[in-house]
Amino acid sequence: MFYSFIRVLVWILIYIINGKPHFEHTDRLPKGNYILVGPHRTWFDPIYYALAGSPKKFSFMAKVELFKNPILRWILKHANAFPVDRKHPGPSAIKTPVRLLKNTDLSLIMFPSGTRHSQELKGGVAVIAKLAKVPIVPTVYQGPLTFKALFTRKRITVAFGEPFSVDPKMKMDDAGFKVIETKMQRGFDSLDKAIDPNFHYVDPKAKARSKSEA
Repeated sequence: MFYSFIRVLVWILIYIINGKPHFEHTDRLPKGNYILVGPHRTWFDPIYYALAGSPKKFSFMAKVELFKNPILRWILKHANAFPVDRKHPGPSAIKTPVRLLKNTDLSLIMFPSGTRHSQELKGGVAVIAKLAKVPIVPTVYQGPLTFKALFTRKRITVAFGEPFSVDPKMKMDDAGFKVIETKMQRGFDSLDKAIDPNFHYVDPKAKARSKSEA
């Protein structure tokens, strides 16, 4: 109930602030549960991913520090988010999303890089997808990268790639992770190029630091 209410409220807010977003290849989304993966480019791209995947509902990984605030913790829990300690991830970082994917109607939104300021892909997606037996869907967001920039009403596009599955026989080692990472990255690159052949992501924080140092 809370998730559905928030989704409607967010739809109204983003329509007022930025206008109608553009969602491409929604027909590629699987019927059952799946994992949406994408490069983390701004703090609000998971919101757009969730809206693009509607009416499907999603769970989210959120850094454990956000759950220290009681009000924010209540909101996050009712929005299907669960805490993960990124510095010291325990077994729950894998067990919780696997349980949700297998036993509920919630799909998962996950950023392989772990943070929007890192480009290194992690093996967690492969492990979760294999254990939960769900496909992986590469996804990208192109648009404003700061909240202030949303008010420029620059076009926002979320595009979905072709789903792929993890081979049940594949070993969860560096070689296996590399195979999945390569498939995800190729999916991201292909989608970015299809949306805008000249697209090049620039971290807004890095850009701000460069200006301050100039």
